[in-house]
Amino acid sequence: MPIKKILVVDDSATARQFLTDALGMGGYEVVTAESGDEAIIKVKSEMPDLVLMDVVMPGMNGFQATRAITKDEATKHIPVLILTSKDMETDRIWGLRQGAAGFISKPVNSDALLAQISALG
Repeated sequence: MPIKKILVVDDSATARQFLTDALGMGGYEVVTAESGDEAIIKVKSEMPDLVLMDVVMPGMNGFQATRAITKDEATKHIPVLILTSKDMETDRIWGLRQGAAGFISKPVNSDALLAQISALG
């Protein structure tokens, strides 16, 4: 299934704007959420084709939100890519164990991000 709509989850307005702009230039429709809790609500209402999930956020973190999305029958088919500055091998392993389809380190290179999304679609 081709990826058309992407949910960007990040508590940083700057990061959300950067990703929205980069993805928009790649031809994607972008929906945003500021927290893990909001992400779970939006993923069910918007049914995006992909979720880009930050990890370090107040309240529910990205690992918890990823687990909730990938374990829910209604949303488990939606791939989640973790986008984070937490770049240790243990973070990568933990993210994949939560159901993430991949892991991208910040700062994000927009060309590399678009290439990885294209490879998923």
